[in-house]
Amino acid sequence: MENPHVIDPFGSDVQGEAAKLRERGPVAPVELPGGVAAWAVTGQEQLKRLLADPRVSKNPNLHWTKYINGEIAEDWPLRLWVSVRNMFTAYGDDHRRLRTIISRAFTPRRTEALRPDVEQITRDLVDGLAASPGGRADLREAFAYPLPIEVICRLFGVPDETRPALRRCVDGIFNTALTPEEAISNQVEMYGILQEFVAFRRREPADDLAGVLIASTDEDGSRLSETELVDTLILMISAGHETTVNLLDQAITALLTHPRQRALVRSGEVPWSEVIEESLRWQAPVANLPLRYAVEDIDVDGVTIGKGEAILAAYAAAGRDLSLHGDDADLFDLTRANKEHISFGHGVHFCVGSHLARMEAEVSLPALFSRFPDMALAVDPAELRPVESFISNGHRTLPVDLNS
Repeated sequence: MENPHVIDPFGSDVQGEAAKLRERGPVAPVELPGGVAAWAVTGQEQLKRLLADPRVSKNPNLHWTKYINGEIAEDWPLRLWVSVRNMFTAYGDDHRRLRTIISRAFTPRRTEALRPDVEQITRDLVDGLAASPGGRADLREAFAYPLPIEVICRLFGVPDETRPALRRCVDGIFNTALTPEEAISNQVEMYGILQEFVAFRRREPADDLAGVLIASTDEDGSRLSETELVDTLILMISAGHETTVNLLDQAITALLTHPRQRALVRSGEVPWSEVIEESLRWQAPVANLPLRYAVEDIDVDGVTIGKGEAILAAYAAAGRDLSLHGDDADLFDLTRANKEHISFGHGVHFCVGSHLARMEAEVSLPALFSRFPDMALAVDPAELRPVESFISNGHRTLPVDLNS
């Protein structure tokens, strides 16, 4: 790959970097942290085709040449993203087996049964915000973060005392600016927490998602191995809340920085469902997702992704694809006729938690803005700082004046 764009591990300007990648075409060579080469696919139609193409794999042990040849360092900061053994990194029959197990446990009916919990958690959080000293609060810390993590922890039965350390480790997984030493330390701690959690849940069985997965392992070890069990918990708990945190964060930020759009929602001219979909398009909660691999040479609009080469799904760039959304793709516009996006993925790896994320947003966002109709950012929008990640697309803090 010649002249690759070097990805900023700090994610200092996700959309600025996405624009630079789009300028190089729908498929562009990039260099990931650690000097790892990949192809970033930024065109939405091109990315959709690849995500649905059976010639594209997520299993590095089978299809990533550099990984197979031992050229990816053991202390590569992103190694956990490719080394886990769960449906996120599975291919073919193996993926279908793991996906089936998860889908049976993570059903829309089980998700919808959580709606009363989501409503109660939202009420509690909004009441807590109302008591904020001076009417000022950090909405990421006090609203966007605690809602999804409380929901996912209830869904999986994670004990209260385990949650703070687990949250810290999940943040570390998405922090792509960690040093190799920090990444390994975080990975070791994460595995320790979840292995201990599995042992606890075996001692004290419960009718939660962790219990369902453990039962699948214990009843028939060929269905879900112990390694796959723990790695599946890593996937479901981390992806199950981090993306929703960013969805809420970015939707709130969008409305607070676009008063005319906010007025459309407030008047009832535009439903909250449109806010959610435009937010997902405009600021994909996962900006870039590592990694996929070409099973054979694949031609994408004249660019050849060679057999065994890595592919980065550039969701933030795809959401603002000018060929699909026009010259105003960078604008947050709730009246936009076409809000098509693939922020939850596409094809066989489409996010199983998309229904839950949307439900949390459709419950919590109206409740927040109804309770605090005059809410405003407490800082200039230019002062908002992104989380240190080229994967996770959110803000470190979201300070607001609740009663401006």
